[in-house]
Amino acid sequence: MHIIKHMYFAKVLPMSSKHYPDSTRDMPDVMQGFSALASAAAKDGALDKKTKEFVALGIAIGCDGCIGFHTEALIKLGASKAEFEEVLGMAITMGGDGGV
Repeated sequence: MHIIKHMYFAKVLPMSSKHYPDSTRDMPDVMQGFSALASAAAKDGALDKKTKEFVALGIAIGCDGCIGFHTEALIKLGASKAEFEEVLGMAITMGGDGGV
């Protein structure tokens, strides 16, 4: 069973994603630059894509659309529920505000 089905983000992601085409149309240069930056940063290197997505997820705490986007990417990369729990536990700890 997908972890995203148990999360409120299953509803947030489609709402966030529906505005992406507007941004692409309204700010094509900015969105092309953002897309190029995101693609370059996500490439496998010393860290693999899954590890990089977990870093992004930890940083995304507080941005519902970002959490949904990176959660979806991690599911596609085969992340386990246990991996999500550990990363989110660390992100909450570092955030210091109980951001659950």
